[in-house]
Amino acid sequence: MAAATPPTPRPPGKAPAKPGIARIISASLIGTTVEWYDFFLYGSAAALVFNTLFFPDSDPLVGTLLSFLTYAVGFAARPIGGVVFGHFGDKIGRKKLLVLSLMMMGGATFAMGLLPTHATLGVGAPILLTVLRLIQGFALGGEWGGAVLIVSEHGDDKNRGFWASWPQAGAPGGNLLATGVLALLAAVQSDEAFLAWGWRIPFLLSGVLVIIGLWIRISVSESPLFLEAQARAQAAEASRETTKGETTKQDAPVIEVFRHNWRGVLTAIGTRLGENVSYYILTAFVLVYVTVHLELPKSTALNAVLIGSAVHFVTIPLWGALSDRIGRRPVTLIGSIGMAAWAFAFFALLDSESFTVITLAVTVGLLFHGAMYGPQAAFISEMFDTKVRYSGASMGSQLASIIGGALAPIIAVELLKDYDSATPVALYVCVTVVITTLTVLVAKETRGRSLAQERHSTPEDSAPEDSSTTTPSATISS
Repeated sequence: MAAATPPTPRPPGKAPAKPGIARIISASLIGTTVEWYDFFLYGSAAALVFNTLFFPDSDPLVGTLLSFLTYAVGFAARPIGGVVFGHFGDKIGRKKLLVLSLMMMGGATFAMGLLPTHATLGVGAPILLTVLRLIQGFALGGEWGGAVLIVSEHGDDKNRGFWASWPQAGAPGGNLLATGVLALLAAVQSDEAFLAWGWRIPFLLSGVLVIIGLWIRISVSESPLFLEAQARAQAAEASRETTKGETTKQDAPVIEVFRHNWRGVLTAIGTRLGENVSYYILTAFVLVYVTVHLELPKSTALNAVLIGSAVHFVTIPLWGALSDRIGRRPVTLIGSIGMAAWAFAFFALLDSESFTVITLAVTVGLLFHGAMYGPQAAFISEMFDTKVRYSGASMGSQLASIIGGALAPIIAVELLKDYDSATPVALYVCVTVVITTLTVLVAKETRGRSLAQERHSTPEDSAPEDSSTTTPSATISS
């Protein structure tokens, strides 16, 4: 394949151009919405039907727990996907990996809609379900970093929080779509029909959504910052070959991340922990609590999450825009501190068994979550240099997903089963958001940082840094 024509270097201090930023955002948002639809669809199905279809010999809460264990497997695969996609994304570009992640996710989800259940295949059914869940997790592990980076690296420094928050809105967008389809089916089908065949429809629908997402995503251009860094790295490598007569072996991006940016990885994990746990309690565990513990209709929980996700989708970019004005840290702290207090009110409101009050509980919780989630894409992107940004952002975010989102529904179900009370679950959420609060309090503010500035370059590639400018030109590294 012919090498890409190197872009013309920018003058020092000049921000990157923004070619079709609206198209870039649209492609990123639609792609992440489709991928999160696929991922969340599994979580909703795990809470509602997979315990019966794939683990039929267990009591309701134990079956749900087993179902959530297969759900957690997808999270375990996410850091692996983050490493692999991050490595190649930092080497060959963001766009190619985003297309691949969408194809993998969509294919796995579509195949789930064709799976035989335990009644037909026996133990083979949950095994196949777990394999497909692994593929989902692997694909999503590479999706998040690429989606937020291709927007962040096309946008400017001043409005990055707003632009980069749109791919974040793909999470509630996907959840909104998944929950909406399930709620519609629950409304028009009997429980027997839904268990027999209706649950397959949302999974098969993924095939159509992936085709639409690919059509849009293929049309976007590669990140200009990546192309510039790649061209300069190639020039630096050629210069070393000319002067030394040999090539210098470069470390893999993930090794560079842990060598120079390990603090950034730890900060990203701490920042995401409380956000991740609270989200899956608010959107996945709530389905179990309302339908199994409170014994209310599935539609009550699904519609509450549906309404809350709609508000969540609209407000995430507003929180991102606010972080451009007052900083990433203050907005994140609004969400983490608010969630610590709301965790206890949340379950008290659910216990009212009123649809209106349950919807209020979910919606307010998601508003606090959005304050943590909206600035997150810009905040984490600004912690890493271009040459390792995909790897660093993916590793930090996906490692947090294992100890956060993967375990949250399992721990919550186990606590509910052991204590028959939501108070231990509220304490669990509170502890995790306190960790996030402490992490953000000691972190450095990144608002306004130029993504073109390289802070951890090798001596051969370093250029003098002009401290008088706020957006210095990219330092070249290989």
